[in-house]
Amino acid sequence: MTTTSATTTPRIAVPGTVLQGTRIGLDNIRKDYGGEIPAVDGINLTIQPGEFMTLLGPSGSGKTTTLNLIAGFETLTSGTITLNEQEVSRLPPHKRNLGMLFQSYALFPHMTVAQNVAYPLQERKLPKAEIQERVTRVLQLVQLTGRDDNYPSQLSGGQQQRVALARAIVFEPRALLLDEPLGALDRNLRAALQAEIRRIHREVGATFVFVTHDQEEAMNLSDRIALFNAGHIEQVGTPEALYQKPETLFAAQFFGDSNVFSLGAGPVTGGVTWRGRSWAVDGSTVAERATSLDGSTALMVRPESLEIAHAEKDVPVGANFASARVRDIEYMGSYRTLLLDFEGNVTGKARLDAVAVDFEPGDSVVAWWRPVSQRIVAA
Repeated sequence: MTTTSATTTPRIAVPGTVLQGTRIGLDNIRKDYGGEIPAVDGINLTIQPGEFMTLLGPSGSGKTTTLNLIAGFETLTSGTITLNEQEVSRLPPHKRNLGMLFQSYALFPHMTVAQNVAYPLQERKLPKAEIQERVTRVLQLVQLTGRDDNYPSQLSGGQQQRVALARAIVFEPRALLLDEPLGALDRNLRAALQAEIRRIHREVGATFVFVTHDQEEAMNLSDRIALFNAGHIEQVGTPEALYQKPETLFAAQFFGDSNVFSLGAGPVTGGVTWRGRSWAVDGSTVAERATSLDGSTALMVRPESLEIAHAEKDVPVGANFASARVRDIEYMGSYRTLLLDFEGNVTGKARLDAVAVDFEPGDSVVAWWRPVSQRIVAA
């Protein structure tokens, strides 16, 4: 998708129209509040025009600080921020022309839906006819047509969030920044609004930067995810890449459940050893990452890639395996999760089809997996 010029802002789309977004560049940005550890330390990230980028990480990892630096609510200690190649590092928030959506809706209770949405346009002193046209169009986009004269107290939580979203995009911002906007909603409503946000992103075509600590939400919404850890970015990639090909132990454990076997330091090109047992490695996978695996490593296998046998003789040729004991079995409807105890106080999980489980808690079993299903990560 081509980049708009620095002086051009996207128009709100009518359904079916795709618009250009804004490229956001973060070049070695740092924010230091005076403590021993910077809140953000050396972040480099390019968010492509029209991309849905999620900043994901645990509390205190630096994701919200990074969003506030992009918005201009925080000042940089060092580094630069650009919008469509134009540096905005020292511009105040109102001159960056970015939309913002928070967890708290911050709607004016004494204003109607239409008045709330029109507010940023009135502040920009747009003609009344254009304000009316834009408000009508954006309420259609968020599926609130006919709610113009309602007050926030007359709306559900999901409807209030849609009003806040409409207000954030009605003035045609360069990009929309969303700071955990669904965090206060229940699970079912969150899922429904995630679908709405995906649809609106496709129809508006603007760049979305979304902050969350919920990995499922990030994987459901994002084109790419920047995984934050202790003020820096641990890994950037598509949801599938971060789940299937984590580069570090932190990334492997943050995305879903993992069976993790610590390997220590040493070469991994010819195979690895865990507690005296030799395991094969997938040569092509290791070769492409040789330079990042020169320290302590761990072998990671997802629960759905783990198979369970009653004895070693039942393990296919070429598979890696380890002995374990079934600690418990969790029924999850279409599948069952076996909680496993390996040697050395290592715990793990296997996820099996419910109809295929013929094990009981306390059984001694052999867990096995194909080398292509494992991942060697930096630990």
